[in-house]
Amino acid sequence: MLQKAADEIDSDTPRLDAELLMAQATGWSCTSLRAWPERRLTDEQEETFERFLARRMAGEPIAHILGQQEFWSLTLKVNSATLIPRPDTECLVETALALALPVDAKVLDLGTGTGAIALALRSERPSWQVTATDVVPEATALARFNAEQLGLTVDVVHSHWFSELRPERFNLIVSNPPYIEADDQHLNEGDVRFEPRSALTAGADGLEDLRLIISQAPEWLAPGGWLLVEHGFDQAAAVQELFTAAGFDAVASHQDYGQQDRLTLGQQRAAKSNHYPLQLQEPTGC
Repeated sequence: MLQKAADEIDSDTPRLDAELLMAQATGWSCTSLRAWPERRLTDEQEETFERFLARRMAGEPIAHILGQQEFWSLTLKVNSATLIPRPDTECLVETALALALPVDAKVLDLGTGTGAIALALRSERPSWQVTATDVVPEATALARFNAEQLGLTVDVVHSHWFSELRPERFNLIVSNPPYIEADDQHLNEGDVRFEPRSALTAGADGLEDLRLIISQAPEWLAPGGWLLVEHGFDQAAAVQELFTAAGFDAVASHQDYGQQDRLTLGQQRAAKSNHYPLQLQEPTGC
C-alpha cells in the first residue's frame, strides 16, 4: 500500500510523504512501518490514510495535513494562517547564534508566524529576552500556543512590524518577511498555493516590507545592535543597498543550504566605545 501511495504522490519525496501520512493515520512510527511493512491496517486506519492521501494528491502541504512541522528540532503546530517554516530559515537562526551579543540580549522577531525563529533562538539562548510580533491574530495565537507547548518564554505581540511595540532598544532584530513579487508565477505552484499571500508577497518587486523594516530598524536597535533578514535568492544586492542607505555597518549576505544568497545582516552604527566586536562566524552547513 505504501509503495502504491508513493507512486501516486507528485512531490520531491513521495515515499517519505506516504510514510508520514500512514504514520499519522495509524499512530505507528515511520521506523516501525519500514521494519514491518506487512502490517495490515484496520478499516478505519485505511479510510483515514486514503483521506490524507487524497489531500496530498490535491497538492495540500504535508505540514497542513499533519498539523505540525519540525524546525530546529522543535515540533511546531502549523495551520493555513501562517507560512510553513522552511529548513533554509534555520540558516538565519544559525547566523543569529553566531553573533557576539550580550548574554541577556534583547531580541525581536518581526512577522513571527508560527514562532519558529523566536522559539529556536530562545531554546538555544535561555537568557535572551525574546519578543515576537505578527499582524495576523491567528498567527500570534499560534505562536503563543507553540511557546506554551514547548515551555519557552517569548513575549508575542499583535503588531504590524514595529507599530504596536513599546519604545525599546534591541540587540538583535530578525525577520523572515514576505519577499515574493506579487505576480510571481510560482505562487500558483506547489505548497505555496495553500499558504496566505500576505505571508508571501510584498509589492511589485517583493521588497516593500523589507524597505520598511530596514529603514525603521535603526530606531529600535541598541548601539552596535544587529538587523538580520531573510530575502529572495536574487535580492541580496538590492537588500544590501537598503542596509547601506539606512546607515548600517558590516553589511554582508550569507547563503542558505542550497548555496543561494538568502540572508543579509548589518550592524547599527555606533561610537567605538559602544560597538560590540564583530565576531560573526560562518554558520555550519549554510
